[in-house]
Amino acid sequence: MDGMTKADVDRVERSAIALHAQPIRPRDAATLILLDRKGQEFRVLMGRRHARHAFMPGKFVFPGGRTDPADSRIPIATALHPEEEAKLTAGVGRTSPARARAIALSAIRETYEEAGLLIGRKGAFATTKRDWQGFSEHGVRPSLEALRFIARAITPPNRVRRFDTRFFSAWREDVAVELPDGAPTNELEELVWLPLAKARGADIPDITRAILEELEKRLIDDPLLRPGGSVPFYRLVGNRFVREIL
Repeated sequence: MDGMTKADVDRVERSAIALHAQPIRPRDAATLILLDRKGQEFRVLMGRRHARHAFMPGKFVFPGGRTDPADSRIPIATALHPEEEAKLTAGVGRTSPARARAIALSAIRETYEEAGLLIGRKGAFATTKRDWQGFSEHGVRPSLEALRFIARAITPPNRVRRFDTRFFSAWREDVAVELPDGAPTNELEELVWLPLAKARGADIPDITRAILEELEKRLIDDPLLRPGGSVPFYRLVGNRFVREIL
């Protein structure tokens, strides 16, 4: 599926659902919660999904999406902090360090595609991968050391689309380049910086609200978001949701 676009994948998934296929296996995905601190107030960057989207139409979300095959073959300026990598490879499933790296990179790529923000370090960067050409054009080498693993959630099996989503955070100052004309795609509209309390009160998915509450508690205990913090993991076990700590 290396050469497939997101539209191609969407069509395949819709066809599978129409043919009454078996429950879809959750796909790896990543989301980035970009934080900005103003005095004692923390703000997060969110955008509204277009109403035409099949998944969570009209909802405010963080930049994010599926992990693509090309994400595993992108050179980086700095690696994940060892404690963050250890958390990413823990829990159910088989997440190798290489896969954890690809998942983290997909959060950075999606933030560029949906918000026009390139996270990394200034410097020469060359790749043949189409979705990463923006980093090459603007001279930004993707960097993972600033990412913090905040939460993980797996979509229940009875949903149209299923994702095994890892939620990361980074700070606004980790952005190396902010595109003046915005994102290269129209995935999100109405990009806004919202205080945490207002973000929790916006039209957001339930899991997003739960993650924001988790993040707010963590920021109270650790405003710097140091590496190795506890990571809540939400999933359906049997007929009930459980919250585990990684």
